[in-house]
Amino acid sequence: MLPGEIFWERFGHDALVVFDPASGQATSYNFGFFDPGEEDFIGRFVRGDMRYRLVALPFEEDLAHYRKAGRGVGLQWLDLDEASARELAAALAENARPENAQYRYDYFLDNCSTRVRDAIDRTIDGGLRRQIEGRSHGSTYRSEALRLASPAPWMWLGFDVGLGPAADEPQPLWAEAFVPMRLSAALRETRLADGRPLVTEERTLLPHMLQPEPQEAPLRWWRWAACGLVLGLAAATLGRRHRRWLAALALPFWWLCGALGALMLFIWFGTEHRFGWANQNLLVMSPLCWWLLLGGWRELRGRDGGRWFRRALALVAIGTVLGLFFHWLQAVPQQNGHWIVLLLPLHAGLWWAFSRRTVETGTAEGPASS
Repeated sequence: MLPGEIFWERFGHDALVVFDPASGQATSYNFGFFDPGEEDFIGRFVRGDMRYRLVALPFEEDLAHYRKAGRGVGLQWLDLDEASARELAAALAENARPENAQYRYDYFLDNCSTRVRDAIDRTIDGGLRRQIEGRSHGSTYRSEALRLASPAPWMWLGFDVGLGPAADEPQPLWAEAFVPMRLSAALRETRLADGRPLVTEERTLLPHMLQPEPQEAPLRWWRWAACGLVLGLAAATLGRRHRRWLAALALPFWWLCGALGALMLFIWFGTEHRFGWANQNLLVMSPLCWWLLLGGWRELRGRDGGRWFRRALALVAIGTVLGLFFHWLQAVPQQNGHWIVLLLPLHAGLWWAFSRRTVETGTAEGPASS
């Protein structure tokens, strides 16, 4: 099933369909069901402890939802011998029993697509994994998430800011199959033990009426750097002449950086969202920015921000320099260079603009003392 327009539909979907020639009935085994009404659903979502379940439903009933949403649906027939097909059908039916249906959902490692992948792999005695584990497109969990989230800018932004270095390791085709469309392509190239193609036939069941699946678009870091330099120079210039105006603009920026930094710390130490841990964006969107709010408020009122305000400005600027160093070092690679080149000049410009003490009238009084 191709991507939809609701945020949880952006990454596509898939299911295993079992056709019973005796009854003429087709059953869709769909691993993508969750219940927003279950106890502590929101808390589990926040903590990264989601529960999904496998549901068996008539194929036409499952298909009706995608027809209504205008999402394209394709079918791949798998060339399994009768014994293997019956074994897979029995395993799915057992897994769909209420006491077995629920599983702990992980966005990248254990989702609706990886469950389908694993079921097929077990049925052909590990042949799928052996054939695709050693190959890679060079994609990462981040690149796939950003690609598919790109039609929704807020979603793209959330993934890019919130994902840590674990999301930037190049993945083999096996891991890349967390995306249903990638799994479909991998199945198309897979062969059985005797050399026969696993997929014998493909059909388009429903045409895709929405935007096509997004393609990966490279980030133009130099555009981010140019924007950062303009903002940094503007802050440094404005601060020398109109410190109160600059403080009015800086206060919401510092609040936002502090809030994002606090959220990243919470994800790291308070949740099981492992791909958000050790996020190096903490160095450029630091919780220390909340320390600047009191001094910034004083500057807005025409008073001196104070010694600790200037020290905090210096620490925030140094943090972005450290972020650049770690990015260059690549010991724990994270693809956040565009955020560094955007925010480093801005933090530096704000530090430069407020680095002098002021008297009550707001005029410059000389270099800041320690």
